[in-house]
Amino acid sequence: MNIRELLNEKVLTAMAACGIPADLPALIAPGKKAGFGDYQANCAMGAAKAMGTNPRELAAKIVAALTPELEGIADKLEIAGPGFINIDLNPKWLGHQIANAQTDARLNIATVNAPQTVVIDYSGPNLAKEMHVGHLRSTIIGDALARLLEFQGHKVIRQNHVGDWGTQFGMLIAELEEQLGANKDGEMALKDLEVFYQQAKKHFDDDIAFADKARSYVVRLQSGDTDMLKLWQQFKDISLHHSTEIYKQLNVTLTDADVRGESFYNDDLAPVVKELQAQGMAVESDGAQVVFLQELADKDGNPSPVIIQKQGGGFLYSTSDIAALRYRVKTLNANRIMYFIDARQSLHMQQVFTIARKAKFANENVSLEHLAFGTMMGNDGKPFKTRTGGTVKLAELLTEAVERADKLVRERSSDLSESEITEIARKVGIGSVKYSDLSKTRTNDYIFSWDSMLSFEGNTAPYMQYAFTRVQSIFRKAGVTPESLQSEIVIGTEQEKTLAIKLLQFSEVLDQVAREALPHLLCTYLYEIASLYMTFYEACPILKEGIEPEIRDSRLRLCHLVARTIEQGLDLLGIEVMERM
Repeated sequence: MNIRELLNEKVLTAMAACGIPADLPALIAPGKKAGFGDYQANCAMGAAKAMGTNPRELAAKIVAALTPELEGIADKLEIAGPGFINIDLNPKWLGHQIANAQTDARLNIATVNAPQTVVIDYSGPNLAKEMHVGHLRSTIIGDALARLLEFQGHKVIRQNHVGDWGTQFGMLIAELEEQLGANKDGEMALKDLEVFYQQAKKHFDDDIAFADKARSYVVRLQSGDTDMLKLWQQFKDISLHHSTEIYKQLNVTLTDADVRGESFYNDDLAPVVKELQAQGMAVESDGAQVVFLQELADKDGNPSPVIIQKQGGGFLYSTSDIAALRYRVKTLNANRIMYFIDARQSLHMQQVFTIARKAKFANENVSLEHLAFGTMMGNDGKPFKTRTGGTVKLAELLTEAVERADKLVRERSSDLSESEITEIARKVGIGSVKYSDLSKTRTNDYIFSWDSMLSFEGNTAPYMQYAFTRVQSIFRKAGVTPESLQSEIVIGTEQEKTLAIKLLQFSEVLDQVAREALPHLLCTYLYEIASLYMTFYEACPILKEGIEPEIRDSRLRLCHLVARTIEQGLDLLGIEVMERM
């Protein structure tokens, strides 16, 4: 149920009946202050200006035409100020909508009318190294949007553009070959990717013969040598296993089937360069093939140069990114391509998009979106590092999160079994890391703080998870199941009405998050639900003696929808809930 869409449709019908041009919007918005309507239609001022008439008089005409349209839906329509139309919703109608949502598997949220094919590029670790905190934001923000867009009914194609190609792989393959030759197990050799990489680099720097061999291996690998490809595949498989373990721990939906690394586009790089040459876009400059983009010229008018083939014939990130974009449009038939890549790559992505548009690899109907994000900072205001200044491995961060959550759960709960504590600690620890990130505006940097993310107060994962468990405990105490409740839902108090309207705004919030790729809006909404629920719970007794059974059951049904909305919202963010805490 989307109240805004329903009201928009009704107001547009009333506007048409008043002779208002069809291209003028209804401008429906939730009421911002108590006493000024549950929703407002702000159409009269703009329409009056366009038609050269008095806004309040036009608003009165709209209200007259709108009253029969909203019969049974709205209790009261009134004009405020210069022509705002305040709409007060009918409590009985709200009760019916809440009942429909409470008993529906999808919370009465319809799928989109025109589903798109959406390609989402996210995570993208380098297979030569273990995942670190720098990969966290891309991975969890991208996954939240993938989940949400799928829930809405879009066809989502995840693309994990891993770094699995290039010069360094000759060095790594040569090192792996030597370790395997010394009868070492490949998996054991690569158990710690950072250590393995450092060993290979030292070997490369200290041993001229090894360095020459590594360089020759790069050439053999890129020309399709069977032995090199076999070693490279072994390295890639073991490296991917490290990432897959992190994705499972993070409750992220990426699988091996979603991997489309740089190597995947290797055979298409030369054809891309040829096509850009044929179109006159790629020209020779100092022996390299370069595309000069006047569209991205600097303040002196110098075009932005994009090298797509080096002097020696090698290709660059820009070449594989252009090939990937072309593949996503031509082969995957994407309507929308979303790139969750940090803000430092903004110019690079602008260059790739501009070349793709000019070369007709993507027409104007395909939405190309670089959804940049800020950096996770330490308390010193600098990018988050270990105490010694090193990069924080993601596996170690998640382990620490679960350990801290375990300690917290033990301090708060005395009646939980050991297995329950372990499971709750996992959900709270991982959920806290994810929610702390997702609840911040995507484009901003933020300070990483264990204390604030694991707090049971404020807009945090533990608070949201606890809000869910509180509802579960009410049902255990009442000794009833949600399915057994058949009473009508009565919206009788101001707290019930405010909570009901907020619950019915779920689909509006999802639409906005999907459109703008801003998961923090969903976090804010869920926190508002939990806060309004606490206000409702304090003002509207449920299991207190003397409460009529019909009122008790009505309020229990409202509680149930609160829990299901929180659970569904957190699930779209990739965060789990629990029955007890």
